[in-house]
Amino acid sequence: MRRLAALALLLCAPALQAGEAEITGVHAREGRDGWTFSVSLRHGDTGWDHYADAWRVVGPDGTVYGTRTLHHPHENEQPFTRSLSGVRIPDGVAEVRIEARDSVHGWAARTYPVPLKR
Repeated sequence: MRRLAALALLLCAPALQAGEAEITGVHAREGRDGWTFSVSLRHGDTGWDHYADAWRVVGPDGTVYGTRTLHHPHENEQPFTRSLSGVRIPDGVAEVRIEARDSVHGWAARTYPVPLKR
């Protein structure tokens, strides 16, 4: 039984080492067709079994204004930046937060606040 438990821990070790996705920077700009967010993420992607798979723009009341799905691992490109355009944010919203997700841990506890300069 101990050998089975040790084997299970050994097999899960790479996924646990990668941890949650971390947002390292955000650039936001307002345009004619809405906001564009360029988000830089760092994550210990280990391949298809564990990688940063999305980030989203969330308002102060929890409304999700946009989600950028990441369709593949970036194990050889860290940190990496991806953008999302056409994000509609209502007038009066002065700040949003960016949340990152990975395929094992889900949405990370740590978020990144972004003040909006209109």
